[in-house]
Amino acid sequence: MPNRTNRDSVRRRRQANRKQRQSETLETASRPDDAGPMRLNRYLARAGVASRREADEIIAAGRVRVNGQVTTEMGVKVSDDDAVEVDGQPIRPTDLAYVLLNKPLDTLTTVSDDRGRKTVLDLVTIPKRLKSALFPVGRLDKDTTGALLLTTDGELAHRLMHPSHGAVKLYVVEADQPLTEADLATLKKGVRLDDGPAVADNAAFVDDDHHRFALQLHEGRNRQVRRMVEALGRRVVSLDRVGYAGLDLDGLRRGRWRRLEPHEVNALRRSVKLKPVVF
Repeated sequence: MPNRTNRDSVRRRRQANRKQRQSETLETASRPDDAGPMRLNRYLARAGVASRREADEIIAAGRVRVNGQVTTEMGVKVSDDDAVEVDGQPIRPTDLAYVLLNKPLDTLTTVSDDRGRKTVLDLVTIPKRLKSALFPVGRLDKDTTGALLLTTDGELAHRLMHPSHGAVKLYVVEADQPLTEADLATLKKGVRLDDGPAVADNAAFVDDDHHRFALQLHEGRNRQVRRMVEALGRRVVSLDRVGYAGLDLDGLRRGRWRRLEPHEVNALRRSVKLKPVVF
């Protein structure tokens, strides 16, 4: 019978092998039918240019060249051997990458900043070929912290941000003055903002003095949570997004990031009616 030392050694080797396989597969995930030629709109989406629907508009506008020739046919197929340009810039499909970041304060939700300020991409250290195509799904204000998804999967990003799919967002809000149960009821019933009514899916207190409360939304309008709180006559002191589209920050410290697990990626894709990724 193997002794405890041998069993521990075997377990450590298995864990190391499992982590190595996960690292390799997460960097090289692909869809089942990506091996051969693909439709031009999918090619553009895989390159992070746009969603497939937006890619159709780009193609129809004559902004795409294939092997030096302007192409306006939606159904044309291209492969890795073809030279594809959008607005004169060469593009290439990239491997799929999915990253969850716990965004800190004073960090911009953008891929770059011409004033040299820190962006969310400055915090992520993945291979350059993936990072160059990585972009945030939606936005968090500079003074908002919490869960932010970054990906090279243009189709997934487009659908998660589209109002018809309504990715669920969960926030913990701290206000400058305590709220009442009636205030939470008002948020759930809906408040009127300058761009239309805004309704919380749910709201509940998280401390006894009622300065902090959890707020669940499926919308994502500009500074929506802050404006909803202002409609109650209060001001947001801190705003932390603790959940996004079923993803949470459990074990992920502020400013840190992790790659999504395969089951998390496919849960996201199924939630917006996309085919699973093969890892």
